[in-house]
Amino acid sequence: MRASSERGFTLIELMIAVTLVALISAGMLMAMRTSLLTYQKTGDRLEANRRAINVEQILAREIGGLMPVSGNCPAGQGPGSPMSFFRGTETTLHLVSSFSIAQGARGNPQILEFQVVPLDNGAVRLVVNEIPYTGPASMMGLCQNRFYRPVPVGPSSFVLADNLAFCRISYHEPYDDVFTPVRWLPVWNQDRLPSGIRIDMAPMRPEPGGLPVIGMTVPIRVNRDVMIPYAQ
Repeated sequence: MRASSERGFTLIELMIAVTLVALISAGMLMAMRTSLLTYQKTGDRLEANRRAINVEQILAREIGGLMPVSGNCPAGQGPGSPMSFFRGTETTLHLVSSFSIAQGARGNPQILEFQVVPLDNGAVRLVVNEIPYTGPASMMGLCQNRFYRPVPVGPSSFVLADNLAFCRISYHEPYDDVFTPVRWLPVWNQDRLPSGIRIDMAPMRPEPGGLPVIGMTVPIRVNRDVMIPYAQ
């Protein structure tokens, strides 16, 4: 009887083939995983950059939409006297704006309460509250003896910037004439409006290759006397 001349695969050859296929598959999976991780890191960096840009845009629109209005601030048991809604310190800022985060530029005017909040890790956070402005009586409950109440921070507060090394607000004096030098002040308790607002801030841990949250200066282009009412 003639022996068969057909050749087949030995067990060793089959094991080598399976091992090669497994190694190639593992290499492809590792390459795909590396690509997905790179894509995720790129997406996170782009999202962080968009947040940094949005912070600057929101602050510029909120402060740029400042409305020159006054309100009635109670004093003791009496009705008190009118004063400008605009007041500020290095860590707080109160104003009425035509722009809000919730409604944009086409919504109702809002009382904005900015507050720099310290965190447990030594960083700070910049938040803002929005309260509907309904007229001079809107100041009732927010002010006493020409001083605003402490800004409450809660679930309804908008976080504008988080994990900051510092955040300081200062106010530029108006130009009475071109020859008189003016200063940046840490507190603004005057009834007239400043000519600009500067917010100095920096991230606690800068992201390599990302856009950091940086300070900004917003000019105030309203030169109307707040304490003079509009003509009917």
